[in-house]
Amino acid sequence: MSLPPPSSVVPSRPSFGEAFRFWLKLGFISFGGPAGQIALMHRELVEVRRWISERHFLNGLNFCMLLPGPEAQQLATYLGWRLHGTAGGIAAGGLFVLPAVFLLFALSWIYIVGGSIPWLAAVFHGLLAAVMAVVAEAVLRIGRKALHSVSLWLLAVLSFVLIFFFGVSFVWIILGAAAAGALGHRWAPGQFPSGKGVAASGVGGEGCVELPPLPRAGWGRAARVLGVCLVLWWAPVLGVAAWLGAESTPVQQGLFFSKAALVTFGGAYAVLPYVAQQAVEHHGWLTHPQMMAGLALAETTPGPLIMVLQFVGFVGAWQHPGSLPPLAAAVVGSGITTWVTFVPCFLFIFLGGPYIEKLGSLPRAAAALTAITAAVVGVILNLGVKFGLDAAWPERQEADWFVLVLAVAAFTALARFKMPLIPVIAACGAAGWIHGLLVSN
Repeated sequence: MSLPPPSSVVPSRPSFGEAFRFWLKLGFISFGGPAGQIALMHRELVEVRRWISERHFLNGLNFCMLLPGPEAQQLATYLGWRLHGTAGGIAAGGLFVLPAVFLLFALSWIYIVGGSIPWLAAVFHGLLAAVMAVVAEAVLRIGRKALHSVSLWLLAVLSFVLIFFFGVSFVWIILGAAAAGALGHRWAPGQFPSGKGVAASGVGGEGCVELPPLPRAGWGRAARVLGVCLVLWWAPVLGVAAWLGAESTPVQQGLFFSKAALVTFGGAYAVLPYVAQQAVEHHGWLTHPQMMAGLALAETTPGPLIMVLQFVGFVGAWQHPGSLPPLAAAVVGSGITTWVTFVPCFLFIFLGGPYIEKLGSLPRAAAALTAITAAVVGVILNLGVKFGLDAAWPERQEADWFVLVLAVAAFTALARFKMPLIPVIAACGAAGWIHGLLVSN
């Protein structure tokens, strides 16, 4: 089944209820890590529904990739905000993670009490192939739209080489790409095009809906956003400190993950080594095997991969409950960890949102964003390769040929036959379940 042909009729802006239902659905089907989730939003919002133009989408993606924290959740927040203001941003960003919160909480409890569900593990095994296919298709689709010159191709390749082989910080890669785009546009505008730009008037362009006008930027608005978000961010931490004491595990988790929310650039794969080192070696909340188990659980749930931090909060508080029963401590620890991880994301988007599209109307700034988009293609490829290696060659031992063959089939279904994503994911899960039955018998 292919995508519907583009129509010359500009669609009307969706109602809040219609958008709410889409964001809720997205929260349940957003498998595949940031690359797969970004690809899914691009497919649904830009190509199928045409609620968001290509330029709006890429401007938002460029901005979110520069922020600390989960870029896919931040992109959903920005797109929801662009469609329906603050309420839309809260709905999109909140629903993006809410299903994963409850699912990962249940899986964390099952893990910590020693339970196991073999058939579910087999289904998740099949989903690994679907994730690999989604990421590969994302690289192809976004790359086709973003890489318009030899120089942009070279930027994408260079960003992949730097981050994959040399571990260069994503922040430096993006800053370098922005500088290359701005300077390159001056000397070779054909190699570093500025694009058409997006005016701040809210015109969707490209046959997409007309978006509401941007709010007026200014110090007063910035102060209000900053004040409200900081109160919401820190009130639970201070409340738990007054209840359990400043040295309790949930409070220490709230402080640590608040700091992590500000310094962890480059997506989940850049965050996890830092979090694992601090949570395991410095704080001693959990062990390395437990950290790896949490990562596996987070990989198999919808929502951002950074949800593994909720697992860290759950297990750490369960094993260091203080005066509370273990389960109660785990509820508090996982809750406060999740809260301080995601509230800053809303702060960043609501504070910077009015300025994002204005950058796109400036030729050199737009050229810098074009170059950043090219670098982002390389970063997404880096995420896909890392995930593929972990999925198809676990612990770098014998290749998992079941996952490899199923991934090729799923990629063919998506890229060649344009099949919808959900049936492909369901088919991969069913194949994993059948494979598990055959192996166990």
